[in-house]
Amino acid sequence: MSEPNALKRPIQASAGKAVKEEGWWETVKIVVEALIIALVVRTLLFQPFNIPSGSLIPTLLIGDYLFVSKYAYGYSHYSLPSFLDLAPGAMPGRIFASPPKRGDIIVFKLPRDGETDYIKRLIGLPGDHIQMKDDRLYINGQIVDRQPLPPYKTTGRFGEPVEAPHYLETLPGGVKHEIIQLEGDNNPMPYTANTDVYTVPPDEYFFMGDNRDNSSDSRVPPDRGGVGYVPFVNLIGRAEVIFFSVDGAPAWEFWLWPWDVRWSRIFHAVH
Repeated sequence: MSEPNALKRPIQASAGKAVKEEGWWETVKIVVEALIIALVVRTLLFQPFNIPSGSLIPTLLIGDYLFVSKYAYGYSHYSLPSFLDLAPGAMPGRIFASPPKRGDIIVFKLPRDGETDYIKRLIGLPGDHIQMKDDRLYINGQIVDRQPLPPYKTTGRFGEPVEAPHYLETLPGGVKHEIIQLEGDNNPMPYTANTDVYTVPPDEYFFMGDNRDNSSDSRVPPDRGGVGYVPFVNLIGRAEVIFFSVDGAPAWEFWLWPWDVRWSRIFHAVH
């Protein structure tokens, strides 16, 4: 009578071990699947970036974290991870290319080094003539319309609090966006307030910051530490939405979030 019971014990132990192994394997599969999905999303769809400088104030603030759509303009070897472009020049140009629109805020690789990520607003399309005269923007010989807004409270070049002249600018095509000018229309800085006429080459673009008097952008030649023209192939993607924003403290200092997180900016669309 004892033999059946003696036989049941190893069967139960074996079944329990099989259930545990199956549960462990299911967990591994879920983790692997999640990593693959995250890799696909990060590689082909959306990539997170954070804003380290104030060149796009008031549109983007230091401490904003945003998603950039990598599919917006197609893909080049600059927008894909290096392991997908194993040989130099293996992926020339762009695939699934779609041209950007004037007014888009775009992340791109800095042309002079091909490594540094920059984010600016697209102002000039191929063939456009761009010029600054007395801190006013001219596109193809026409002054760009702007309407005054209440002064914008921000910080000056040396961290001092200032109330900057603030405008709503309307680009050709109808895109409206805010800009500030720390120096008003009397900016003495070279390469930003009064420039020659820039003729944007084919397949290249001209970018500027919304913080017009405090942005190193296409107005500044590369040999002077600026951006210059940006080839289409250098574009990474279009800024879409702010998913997190923190003022002052690093994002990982979560215990300071109740005081430093800019809750009103979370899920704010970028335009």
